[in-house]
Amino acid sequence: MSPGGHVASCAPSTRSLYRGRRVAFLTQHGKERIVGPVLEGFVGCLVERVAGYDTDLLGTFTRDIPRAGTQIEAARHKARIGMELSGLPVGLASEGSFTLDPFAGIFPWNIELLVFRDELLGLEVVGMAQGRANSAQTLAACWDDAERFAHTVRFPEHYLVLRPDGDGDGRMRKGIADWSGFKTAYERARAQSSSGRVFVEVDLRAYANPTRLVNIRLAAVDLGRRLASLCPVCRTPGFWTVETIAGLPCQACGAPTRETRAEVHGCQKCGHRVTRACDDPAHADPARCDLCNP
Repeated sequence: MSPGGHVASCAPSTRSLYRGRRVAFLTQHGKERIVGPVLEGFVGCLVERVAGYDTDLLGTFTRDIPRAGTQIEAARHKARIGMELSGLPVGLASEGSFTLDPFAGIFPWNIELLVFRDELLGLEVVGMAQGRANSAQTLAACWDDAERFAHTVRFPEHYLVLRPDGDGDGRMRKGIADWSGFKTAYERARAQSSSGRVFVEVDLRAYANPTRLVNIRLAAVDLGRRLASLCPVCRTPGFWTVETIAGLPCQACGAPTRETRAEVHGCQKCGHRVTRACDDPAHADPARCDLCNP
């Protein structure tokens, strides 16, 4: 593993541990087709979709069923259900959330988590990715408004959801994937609307939202790298960053800054820790220095 924490290739013992092992993945929105090949490439496991449970019962992006608990708690719950239904000791689950970007709080933002649980090892490893989201919505006063919005959000590549009146109306139609269906659903919703307006939003389910699928794949890459990183003492997967240390020297004056100068990698099994200096970059931008840029 490089000082920056990126795994260049899978350790042979990691592949031996999970090569050919079946991993239960409770999902009904096609995420196994994205996640499976990535994890197989990193550690050789076989991700298998688990059916027989409606994951929408655990919460929906259309807000008709609220999610219980936090994002990671929901993912853990899904993983446990998948393992129970399949009888497999290794499970995987995905959970997404949508908010505003953490930088300016302006742009729609998507955070994706993948939780990998191995009950035999008592191990949990979490992969994460985040980025810009396609999660817009509008209240259309006429068909022209609805059509203009659809073009803006890259429909029909991204599916739509329609409701009469507003975002709290339970009379919704999901998974609208073509212009003919969109026009029919719009006319139906408009006829039901007391105000004559129709609420239109992007469908956020994984198979219906290619922008979200990009982040899910990146979360799978992050998870694969973590699983392929072994503790140098006990060889447990998931040897990864547990702490960052500030103090990267300023390029101009050499003073310590609040930028990361080292990362502490730790094992959740035996507790072994290693501090690795960050050499890329070797110095902080003076714009990040409290002395050069007070």
